[in-house]
Amino acid sequence: MWQNLIETLDGLSETYDNLVNLGERKRAALVSIDAKSLSEILDEEHILIAKIQKLEQNRVKILKDLSKSDKTITEKTRATDFYRSATSRVIEQKLIAAHNRLSKNVERALQLRENNQVLAQCALDAVQFQLNKLNGAAVEPTYSGTGSDIVSHKKNFDFEA
Repeated sequence: MWQNLIETLDGLSETYDNLVNLGERKRAALVSIDAKSLSEILDEEHILIAKIQKLEQNRVKILKDLSKSDKTITEKTRATDFYRSATSRVIEQKLIAAHNRLSKNVERALQLRENNQVLAQCALDAVQFQLNKLNGAAVEPTYSGTGSDIVSHKKNFDFEA
């Protein structure tokens, strides 16, 4: 059971590492506003997220099974304290190493996600600017009551037939 937990933690760590690599590719696609690459990356991202969800469900199941054998373990037990109840010192060290790797990869993925969210918003703003420019829209020098820009459109075409 402990070996299954180690394998699951390693699988999660590897998948998050793949997610980080994908996030770096996503950043490049966002910077260059490459919609085709971004679409492909998002499809790959969905597959990785589904894999993470499956591994996470497996991890929770293993932890519940292991906690049933030791009544001193509760939901509030810290992971490092839980790992100390492993059958051997070698397994405990492997669990802690896998846990630390996973924590670092999750932290990297979260940081990259935040950065990519900012880039995505900037890319959307650039696209909106280009659309407004093509449409002949102008942004007023003041803001609306909600704090958003006031955009006025001049009529470039007469659509009446």
